[in-house]
Amino acid sequence: MSQPDIERDVMEYDVVTVGAGPAGLSFAIRLKQLNPDISVCVIEKASTIGAHILSGAVIETGPLDALLPNWRDNPPPICVPATEDEFWLLSKTGARKLPVPPGMNNHGNVIVSLSAMCAWLAPQAEALGVEIYPGFAAAETLHDESGAVIGVRIGDMGVAKDGSHKPGYTPGIDIRAKVTVLAEGARGHLTKRLVKQFRLDEGHDPQTYSIGIKELWQVPEERVQPGKIVHTLGWPADTSTYGGSFLYHLDKGRIALGFVSGLDYKDPNYKPWEAFQQWKNHPMVKPLLEGGTIVSAGARAIVTGGWQSLPTCEMPGAILIGDTAGLLNVPKIKGTHQAIRSGMLAAEHLVATQLSPAGWDATLRGSAAMAELHTVRNVKPGFKRGLWFGLLNAAWETVTRGKSPWTLRNKPDWCQMEKLAEYDSPDRGWGERTLPPRDRLAGVYFAATEHDEDQPVHLKVLDTSICVSRCTEEYGNPCTRFCPAGVYEIVEDASSEGTGRRLQINAANCVHCKTCDIKDPYEIINWVTPEGGAGPNYQML
Repeated sequence: MSQPDIERDVMEYDVVTVGAGPAGLSFAIRLKQLNPDISVCVIEKASTIGAHILSGAVIETGPLDALLPNWRDNPPPICVPATEDEFWLLSKTGARKLPVPPGMNNHGNVIVSLSAMCAWLAPQAEALGVEIYPGFAAAETLHDESGAVIGVRIGDMGVAKDGSHKPGYTPGIDIRAKVTVLAEGARGHLTKRLVKQFRLDEGHDPQTYSIGIKELWQVPEERVQPGKIVHTLGWPADTSTYGGSFLYHLDKGRIALGFVSGLDYKDPNYKPWEAFQQWKNHPMVKPLLEGGTIVSAGARAIVTGGWQSLPTCEMPGAILIGDTAGLLNVPKIKGTHQAIRSGMLAAEHLVATQLSPAGWDATLRGSAAMAELHTVRNVKPGFKRGLWFGLLNAAWETVTRGKSPWTLRNKPDWCQMEKLAEYDSPDRGWGERTLPPRDRLAGVYFAATEHDEDQPVHLKVLDTSICVSRCTEEYGNPCTRFCPAGVYEIVEDASSEGTGRRLQINAANCVHCKTCDIKDPYEIINWVTPEGGAGPNYQML
């Protein structure tokens, strides 16, 4: 928390939106379309709009058509119509083509770079009078005497690692508003606090997540079939681990590819980043990439809890929209249309209620966004019983359109991991690989992540003694494996009492994926936002 006795500048708006992703920008655009007199600002922790945005992404265009009917006259920088779908089940050396599930039929959809799309949306919002401030990281929410949210406080700039003020120190400003809209994306750190403070998760299942790791490659143009969309299941994940890939053919010799691992995995030795690299070296994928170069790379958490894990999305003074609420359709592997849809619906609700959050939760739950999630609510939880049961259950839920008289429940990801002594890690057939990057540190280079190393560490470990004692013995320090950026290391240190080892946090490597905040089996890692403008600088992801 910032020091309360510091004199701060104050900015006042009708609405402040935290996060310039598709939900936050769509909300701001729709709000101004409905009432140009409402003052609204959007703050974004990234150095530029889109720099922290990463997704597949194939999008359904219906909500975007409703928001900006003429958008095709001036489309986003990457916008490739879908032409062909393929769905494969992989073994270590082979592949079996499967029928494409109905939810993965992308006829009429387009492949985009979501980071570029957000950078494209921002000036359209500004043209309507929306004020957008990149590099403004909201460190905490502001509250009145009753506890209601009345805005956000921007994090101080120029604070040294030891907490002292550097010569360029600038106190963060307070942005006050009649209503605060949380559009932080998956596992937003303000949202995490507010969910606990207002008990927004009571009566709902715990939220669950996956980690998506993505790269953009430049390859010889003759290898690319623009608009082709390929998804796979199976290897390199075992049948007990939820995982799958995407491979999207763009234009100009570019291919977007990535691997998604469910963070409900059991195996303490599982390595999501390494699974992705192993998949790239599969005989079906490697020939596409050999001789090519990586343009950009990154990782992010994906909200996968669905209908039963949606928290209450309103509280006094604030609402949740988009991925912050948890609206991703997991079987479709799509959330952008849901983010845009929820942003527009929230704007319409606030205009109709004279900027009152009251009733937003009911409005959202009665909308098409939630109806879509209800029909697929049992698909992802079904895979907890293994790949084959998951596929059969998904087929059943698809045929019945989600009309099963039951709802499968979700458990938090942090408690799903088995202890080393109680779990035999399977042989996944992982072997040597030759495609770049060679390791996670080399991968961080392609994320272009930047943090001033002389700032407070934004990864708060509540009790580091657990890391070198209980965690080492029980789980073998899984943070050193599940982090895609090599942030966590256990190093020898003779000066450390007892074990002679200590946890080293390489916070400058962090790509803000939030996996550690989600998967740590002791719930002692807390991700908070670093200084504004810090973090990855994604290009066309």
